[in-house]
Parts: sequence; C-alpha cells; structure tokens
Amino acid sequence: MKQNEEITIRNTIRSGDLGYLVYLHGILYAKEYGFDSSFETYVAIPLAEFIRSHTERERIWIVERRGEIVGSVAIVKVSDRQAQLRWLLLSPELRGRGIGKRLMEEAVSFSRECGYSSLFLWTVDLLQDAARLYTLLGFHLTEEKKHRVWGVDLTEQRYDLKL
Repeated sequence: MKQNEEITIRNTIRSGDLGYLVYLHGILYAKEYGFDSSFETYVAIPLAEFIRSHTERERIWIVERRGEIVGSVAIVKVSDRQAQLRWLLLSPELRGRGIGKRLMEEAVSFSRECGYSSLFLWTVDLLQDAARLYTLLGFHLTEEKKHRVWGVDLTEQRYDLKL
C-alpha cells in the first residue's frame, strides 16, 4: 500500500453501508463479468437480513480507504455448527496487496472462535484469484452447478472448510 493510503477495517455497521455494499457489488460485477442488475437483489436481500438481525456469532468486515467503502466479507450463521462466508469483495485497485487474505484469515479465525465446525462459501468459476485464496486457506471445491443467472452463463462453485 502507498504510504498515504489509509486502509481501515471495521466490524460495525453504519448508516448507508447496506446501500453502498450493494452498489459496490453491483457495479463491480457488472463491469468485470457482465452481471445484470438482478445480482444486486441477490446481494441486497440477505445482506439486509444480516444487518437487521445478526448475532454475536456473525460478523461483517468492512474495508475503507480514506473513508470510502472498498471491500467487505462476512460470516453468516447457517446452523449451530455451520457458517457461510459471504460478500467477499475488494475494489480492483486494492487486489493483490494481501487485504483479501487478511479478511479471509480473520473470518476463518472468527468462525473457529464461535465454535462452528464447518464453513462454506459459494462463488463462480470466473473468480480464479479468489479460488486460489480459498484453497490456500484449506477450502475444498465440493460442488459445481452450471446455469444462467444474473444475465450470464456461469458455473457456480461451493467450497467447504472443516474447522
């Protein structure tokens, strides 16, 4: 990172975060992968529910640069034993600097501390750098589904990690 570039990560949710995270996901995935606006609904509905009712066993990490949201990741409870990693995203100019790895490591560590026995995530095969990070941290590809979603033909992938 540049000397004058202040990157902060917070776990608190502030006014405007929901809308901005949905916006950031929407514009980046549209620009980089051609996703249509239905992807924003896919992000918005569960993210709004998370913000409305998250528990102590759930957490979001919001990355900011100079006060602007530039990334995120979250752990969402699925059951007493299983959690899902969601909304991993970094603005393109911050990728490759170790921030994504740090977010993932903190999310996995938090999941262990909360007593989950497993963690999973869904992604798409287009996100090859992210897939390398998942496997580096011990996740294993366990499922693939090919279909048309968000206006494009995709292969969705599920990765699982035993904690």
